[in-house]
Amino acid sequence: MQMAPSSRQDMDSIPVIDISPFIHQTAGNDAVVKAIEAACRETGFFLITGHGVSAEATAQLYNLARDFFDEPQDWKKQQGRGTSLKGGVAFSPIADEALSATLGIKTPGDYKESLNFGPRLPGDVWPTVPQGLQAAFSAYFAEMETLAGHLRRAFCRAIGLAPDYFEPAFADHLSALRVINYPEQQESPLPGQLRAGVHTDYGFMTILRSEASPGGLQVRRRDGEWLDAPNVEGAYVVNIADAFMRWTNDEWLSTPHRVANPPGSFKGTTRRQSIPFFVNPSKETLIECLPPFAAKAPAKYTPITYGDYIALKTSQAFSKS
Repeated sequence: MQMAPSSRQDMDSIPVIDISPFIHQTAGNDAVVKAIEAACRETGFFLITGHGVSAEATAQLYNLARDFFDEPQDWKKQQGRGTSLKGGVAFSPIADEALSATLGIKTPGDYKESLNFGPRLPGDVWPTVPQGLQAAFSAYFAEMETLAGHLRRAFCRAIGLAPDYFEPAFADHLSALRVINYPEQQESPLPGQLRAGVHTDYGFMTILRSEASPGGLQVRRRDGEWLDAPNVEGAYVVNIADAFMRWTNDEWLSTPHRVANPPGSFKGTTRRQSIPFFVNPSKETLIECLPPFAAKAPAKYTPITYGDYIALKTSQAFSKS
């Protein structure tokens, strides 16, 4: 997974934060918390290094998922389409999902395909090809659970909550791990079709491992301009999602983003693969304004369970109307 260097301007807009001082509680951990809080308030996006995620687990998942995506389309479309197995796999073929629909924007389906897994989410039996795919998903999922716990504790420090404030909400969490394949675009996309349409993520936060390629992640700045997210070797992109923004009474931002099509003039390979981990609370978790934010301003939203909230968002994304 080759990562391209980013420009200084990109880094100034989307900060890169070494979180190892916070994880190990060494000198500089207060500065880490302040940098994370500033990023959550200003852009809703930041990159992290020093995270401690296993490079071996990452490479194993990346490579086996790529082997799956290299299989014939007719075979892939027969995989992961059932929903009777908790902790099974789900496969979403090209153009099956239109993320812009969650913002009320109707477009053709996104030019991507994906494998999806969550221990408490419905799916289908795992394919026998490639061997070891289920184990690779499970191993990487465990790495992400550890990292998500570190970040939640950093958020609590930044907000002024007890370090374990969010943990009851994540005891039976509905987090999901997805590997997305953005294939070569042999033909021009349909009008309005992107690799992933403009959207905000639904849950608590997203932790993304991406790779450099033409046609990548773009983040919409407050002035409406689209910013190419930087690529830093070994780093993860972290962004605040909708449910967490509601929890903070909109003080922390869930920022619209998209995955652009590669430029038509580009002659090299444009295939891209990314691995987002969607950190989601349990179904019964009540999303309501957190006390430190409620003390400053009236709550903007009526409390809602995460189960009801995610059901609405998912039905919008996969609507064919």
